[in-house]
Amino acid sequence: MELYGYPLKAKFNQPRPPPPKVLPATSTMTASYKNHIPCHPESLSMPWMPNSYYRAAALNPTLSPLTECFPGLPPTRIIPFISEGPGGAFRRHTLDDWNRYNLANYKESETARHSAERLRADLTRAIQGVHQRARSSQGESTRSLGERINDIEYWKSELCHELDAMIRENNSLADMQKRLERALADTEGPFQVAHKCLLNREKRMGIDLVNDDVEKQLVTEIAIIRSCRERLQKCLDMVNSQLMCNKEARQELEKDLADKQMGHHIDSKCHQLKDTSRDIHFFKGVERIDATVSVPETWARFTDNNIFRSQSARAASAKLRAGSESLLMGTADEMWRQFSRVNDAFTSRITEIANAKSKIQTHLAKTRQEIFQLETKIQVIQKTIKDKEVQLKVAQTRLDERTRRPNVELCRDAAQIRLVQEVNDTTETLRNLHQCLRASEDMLQMLVRSKGVLEQDLVVKNNSLFIDQERCMGLRKSYPGTVRILGY
Repeated sequence: MELYGYPLKAKFNQPRPPPPKVLPATSTMTASYKNHIPCHPESLSMPWMPNSYYRAAALNPTLSPLTECFPGLPPTRIIPFISEGPGGAFRRHTLDDWNRYNLANYKESETARHSAERLRADLTRAIQGVHQRARSSQGESTRSLGERINDIEYWKSELCHELDAMIRENNSLADMQKRLERALADTEGPFQVAHKCLLNREKRMGIDLVNDDVEKQLVTEIAIIRSCRERLQKCLDMVNSQLMCNKEARQELEKDLADKQMGHHIDSKCHQLKDTSRDIHFFKGVERIDATVSVPETWARFTDNNIFRSQSARAASAKLRAGSESLLMGTADEMWRQFSRVNDAFTSRITEIANAKSKIQTHLAKTRQEIFQLETKIQVIQKTIKDKEVQLKVAQTRLDERTRRPNVELCRDAAQIRLVQEVNDTTETLRNLHQCLRASEDMLQMLVRSKGVLEQDLVVKNNSLFIDQERCMGLRKSYPGTVRILGY
């Protein structure tokens, strides 16, 4: 039975006779229903019209021939037509005809009523079925929309949770990026300090310009700082790259979440629509438009892939942060230990130089004292030589005067022998004294040279001590601590 969008007809009635010419055309009647809004858009093409309308309209009020009313009566026995009787009345039918006609009308009316009752019952059942199917269909659609809303809310909560975790991870990784940048910038100071220490130590003089342990430790410190800078820069590049990956994953999550929110809003609005809602309209042919681009499996897989990508990026980011933290701790500890070793080497070297300086000062004081004593002794020798020379002059003068004795007076007496012995002894003594004087003068020259060497060495030691203690250690006192290197 056709009940939706088409005219309802009783299938058990007599076939419908063709309408007479007195009835209006179907197109004319359809035109009269153009402004009527039926229950379905497709029912606008044909109005609802029962068969009884056509059957009632098919009755012809004209009189039929008597032969049609009395089919068994021959034409010769038909009562002649009297145009008008004495009483002025027409007598065309008998009372039996009238009764039969009424009975036929009653029977037809009763049959039509029974048919109408059955039709009304069928229509009632059909309408109830239509309403029930409509309610069931609409309920199924509403339930499907509710399930869809629940699915969207679940994935929205998952996306929000993952997005919050990604934002926290991005903030933590950005903080690590800043710490790495600060740590990388802070290594420039120790690097310059180590270079300046090497340049300052190049200004040492003489024997102190030596490749000692301090210089070796400084070279090692420069190599360690350069290695730490390279590792920090490499880690910083990896952090920057990971930040870009995190940013892309976050953008995908935000875009997916925005789409989910829009879809949730639309589906919630559709879920709340009812037959009594105001914003409902006809959209003819909308059911034939398929604007979908996914199915539930691909829809859920798309969001799951975004979440999995974000989780993978967060895991890689957390691992990178842990590695960066370990690298910061390792480089800070390594640089600090090398800094301590260099300082220890400087302290040891400064102690050695100070001890050498103290010894030089002691030897210099002793040398100066010896020079003073030797100079005093030379003066004594010189005075002794002068005294001996006077004594020699006296003895030689005596001998010279005694050579002028006359004749036999030139006697080799004891006085002569003693004077000669005195002259010889004095001459030998003077020769010895002159040798001692030359030796003393030579020793004095050696002491003076030694003094000069000690004084020069003392200047060198003072210069080395000033470079190591004042310049180098003064610079290294401003070396950043471990907390500053770690970037806190």
